[in-house]
Amino acid sequence: MMELSMLQLSGFGGLIVLALDLWAILSVVGSNSSTTRKVLWILLIVVLPILGFLIWLIAGPRGRSQTI
Repeated sequence: MMELSMLQLSGFGGLIVLALDLWAILSVVGSNSSTTRKVLWILLIVVLPILGFLIWLIAGPRGRSQTI
């Protein structure tokens, strides 16, 4: 039976963080916020990947609103 080393677990966790950060960045780009706010949100997510994602999840700009 293969044992999972810490490197393998952190690599998988890193891929999850990367996927979540990319999702957050794409959501920020698609939001109705100003360009300055978009750049600041993206910088926060890139510089602080986990904390920036959590802050964006709680307080970040939402995607495009669909009006009927």
